[in-house]
Amino acid sequence: MSTAAAPLTYTAIEIRSYLPSGWGIGPGGGRWDPRAGRFSVQVYDGADNTWEIAVDAAQAGKAGRLEALRAAIDRVQRKGLGRKSVMLG
Repeated sequence: MSTAAAPLTYTAIEIRSYLPSGWGIGPGGGRWDPRAGRFSVQVYDGADNTWEIAVDAAQAGKAGRLEALRAAIDRVQRKGLGRKSVMLG
């Protein structure tokens, strides 16, 4: 096990502050993937659909870590809103 700290992490409070109302963090919290160079966390929406929020370290370096988190959550939220509902077709 490496003792080096992950170069990009987020607290649960930081993640929750950008999640839409009714969304939450899945079990296990987030994790740093050194191969992919990104932090990812599983979240769920109000209908219990699960989504992966992934923030690339390079993007966080360009835009700032919180702005990169906000942008990643916005992308996932827009993707969820565009999904066709089983009830609505």
